[in-house]
Amino acid sequence: MRGIFFEEDDAQAVARALIAGGWEAEVRREALAGEDDDEDHPWAVLTDAPAIMLEVLIDQHDGWLDDELPAGPAAAPSPIPLPDAPKRIKRPGAGNVG
Repeated sequence: MRGIFFEEDDAQAVARALIAGGWEAEVRREALAGEDDDEDHPWAVLTDAPAIMLEVLIDQHDGWLDDELPAGPAAAPSPIPLPDAPKRIKRPGAGNVG
């Protein structure tokens, strides 16, 4: 779960409140799609707190809730198993004309 804020002070305040409540919280810069200026990147608070707890703090500090984590190596789905050999369409010895 993560909350997004445009001001670092808001993100830090939310993280402190979550930590004081016994939850884990980490503040880091978050690059959104299409933004190339590092100074314009918003701040993200990543936490294991329940969504309702984070929503209350987000409302107080003008942020928004983003319940999807960014795509990355840890968030990538595991690959599906692939067959080891090609699938046979015809059964062997079933009148194949060769």
